[in-house]
Amino acid sequence: MKSEELVEVLKERLPSDSFQWRFDRKTDKVRLEHSGLGKGMDISLPEILAKYEEKKDLAVDEIVYTIQETFHAMEKEVKEGFNKDQPIYPVIRSTSFPVESSAGDRFITKDHTAETRIFYAIDLGTTYRLIDESMLESIGLTENEIIESALFKLRSLPTQYKKDEVAGNLFYFINNNDGYDASRILNSSFLKEMETKVEGHMTVSVPHQDVLIIGDLRNDTGYDVLAQMTMQFFTVGKVPITSLSFIYEQGKLEPIFIMAKNRIARKDGKKK
Repeated sequence: MKSEELVEVLKERLPSDSFQWRFDRKTDKVRLEHSGLGKGMDISLPEILAKYEEKKDLAVDEIVYTIQETFHAMEKEVKEGFNKDQPIYPVIRSTSFPVESSAGDRFITKDHTAETRIFYAIDLGTTYRLIDESMLESIGLTENEIIESALFKLRSLPTQYKKDEVAGNLFYFINNNDGYDASRILNSSFLKEMETKVEGHMTVSVPHQDVLIIGDLRNDTGYDVLAQMTMQFFTVGKVPITSLSFIYEQGKLEPIFIMAKNRIARKDGKKK
């Protein structure tokens, strides 16, 4: 499928007189405006096409759902506004993710690692809205209060996991599909609890928004398995974050590169 074909498919799946489509061939993006709301969103086509190679029509279903829920959230915002009683959670994004909204308002963010950044979102049920500076007054909270509220709320999320063993290495998967699976990397109590279970090297991975993977790597093969696993998750995720994993030591996360011959290199250049 080519970009032009994908645009036509999306138009067929989202028929509405309120939608105005602008396809920019130079950037390979579509700007979708909702005339009734006076708001819109940018859609990057190469990312969807890459997922289409892996997931076929499911990739189209996912972007259609995302568009529908995004505009639903915008409609709710226009009608009801926001208030401080709505749940606020932290969300993890890649450091390449835009730090401003399409309207030019700065998102509320906090530094995390060299690969990831923390954003904050108002939960709207089936979707959420990233918080930017223009929303602070209507929410009725300061930036610091939003950050504190989000971290407190995060601790209430369930941390059940599924365990799998591969070549003597253990992997724990947190996958609740609530939009905040990767956010659980910020739950320090949970990570410390998992550390007590680990016998080898503890790794933490957030390849996309809807999964957190904790590894108990007990032999060299475990690193190869982890590299392949995170790349696969990164490729198929609706909101990719990073294909790199982190070594967890003494409460700190350190990005690692997994190279050939089962060796790893840390960001500071150290090898193991």
